[in-house]
Amino acid sequence: MKYSYYIADVFTQQIFNGAQIAVFPHADGLNAENMALIARELNLSETVFIFHHIDGGNRRRMRIFSPLAEEDFAGHPLIAAGYVLGHCGDVELTAPITPIVFEQNAGVIEANITSENGNPSFVQFSSKVKPLVDRFAPTDEELAQFLGIAQSELDHKKYSPRLVSCGFPYLVVPVWHYESVRKACFNYAAWSQSIAPQTAAQEILLFAPKSPFQDADFNVRLLGPRIGLHDDPPVGSAMPAFCSYLCSFEHTQKGTHVFSVDRGDEYSRRSVISLEMDNKREESLTIRIGGHAVLVAEGTMQIAIQP
Repeated sequence: MKYSYYIADVFTQQIFNGAQIAVFPHADGLNAENMALIARELNLSETVFIFHHIDGGNRRRMRIFSPLAEEDFAGHPLIAAGYVLGHCGDVELTAPITPIVFEQNAGVIEANITSENGNPSFVQFSSKVKPLVDRFAPTDEELAQFLGIAQSELDHKKYSPRLVSCGFPYLVVPVWHYESVRKACFNYAAWSQSIAPQTAAQEILLFAPKSPFQDADFNVRLLGPRIGLHDDPPVGSAMPAFCSYLCSFEHTQKGTHVFSVDRGDEYSRRSVISLEMDNKREESLTIRIGGHAVLVAEGTMQIAIQP
C-alpha cells in the first residue's frame, strides 16, 4: 500500500534550516512496527504519523518516532503536522486562524494554524505544565570544566544555574555571551567526576540572553553525556522547562511575556521558536510555543501491510 509523506523544515522560514520532520498525514493502517521501520529508514530526528479521529473534525491522533524509539511528546512534530495538514488540504484553512486538536501519547494538545490566502504560515500550540525547580546546582568550577568555558563566562547577576523539570529534567545554565554558548564543548570526564549526575539531569540547557540575530531574544543549546560533541539538537521539547526557569526568578514580572529563542547559527540549521508565557506565579504555567515551517520534499512509500 502506498503512503504519502512530506518533509518540512520546522521553526524556520528558509529551507535547509531548522529541524527536519517527516509527516505521514494519512497513516491509518500502519502499526507500531511499521512506523518504527519507516522512521529508521528516513533517519530524520522525528517522523510523525497522523491518524483520523473517530469523531471527525479537526482532531487527529499523532504518533511520533525517532530512528531509535517512539516518543510520547515532542514540540517540533506539532508544528510540522499543523503545517503539512494545512498544506495538503487535509485541514481546510478558510479562516485566518484554524484550531486543531492533536492527541499525543502524553495527552491532548490544542493548536492553531495561522494562514494567509488559504496557505499555512504559522503554527502555535499551548501547554500547561507544573514545573519543579531546584536551586541545587554544581559549583561554578565544575560547570566551567564540563562545559569547556571559563568561570567568568557564567552569569550570576541576573540568572543562576537551576534544575528544572516539566517531566524531563534539565540543568539550565546561563552565560553572559552568545559566543560562550556556541564554543562550549561538553567534557564527559569532568561531568562524571562532578556532582552534576546527582541532579538527575542528563541534558544541559545552556543559554545567553543575547543573540546576534534581530529576530531572537535568547540563544540556547543542549549539551550532555548523551549528545554528540558536535551535535546541536532541536530544543523545542526543552522550552517548557526554559519558560519555567525564567518564571522562577522574582525579577520576571507577573503577566504575559512574549519573546523568541534561537538555536544554532547561520552555518548549522538555525531555528527560531516563538514563545508566550503567562506568569501568574502559580503552581502551573501556561505556555504557547509557535513557529514557521517550510515544505522541502514530498513522496510516497510502498509499505506491505500484514493482514
